[in-house]
Amino acid sequence: MDKPPEKYAAQSEADIVALVTAHPLAWVVSAGQGFSATPLPLRPRLDAEGRLTALAGHFARSNPQVARLRADPQALMLFMGPHGYVSPSWMADRTQAPTWNYACAAFAGDIVFEEGPEATRAVLDDLIEAMEDGRPAAWRTDDMGPRYEGLARGVVGFRAEIRARRVVFKLGQDERDDVFADIMAALQQQGPQDLARLMDVYAAARE
Repeated sequence: MDKPPEKYAAQSEADIVALVTAHPLAWVVSAGQGFSATPLPLRPRLDAEGRLTALAGHFARSNPQVARLRADPQALMLFMGPHGYVSPSWMADRTQAPTWNYACAAFAGDIVFEEGPEATRAVLDDLIEAMEDGRPAAWRTDDMGPRYEGLARGVVGFRAEIRARRVVFKLGQDERDDVFADIMAALQQQGPQDLARLMDVYAAARE
């Protein structure tokens, strides 16, 4: 994968992990035996140093993409983080052009299916615990009782071993001070707030 301009690079591995964790629904795209794409929630897998090395998820067994990935396991996982349109109407300098600020990540990897019921249960429980975390009366798979086994047979877990990545944090790094200030003021009033917060974090990296 080609690298983005250095000014748009992530400041840390933790920022990449945070993007994947906060925005887990990704497109899983494959081209073997015909183009296929499925939106799936994916969870990060880290090494001992905290580097993102794999992504875990599950497919419905009935999804035709499963057979295609068994034949050719190469896939692209696409995540979109905070993003939003930037309007020149926000700026004192009306000669500025509109743009779009965003954080996104693309990972190329090889899909390894994990067939056993224990492996599937681990993938499902990890996702559910992450999504239910902090909710009052958080739900668990055990709450399903005997229904769980029947539904779990209809899915197959997988692990995507990452071999390449392209991560872009385009957050106004190349804007003039006055233009950046106008953008931030508008975003803080109108949103999206998650984009405003991330731009504020990356403000120090501006040229």
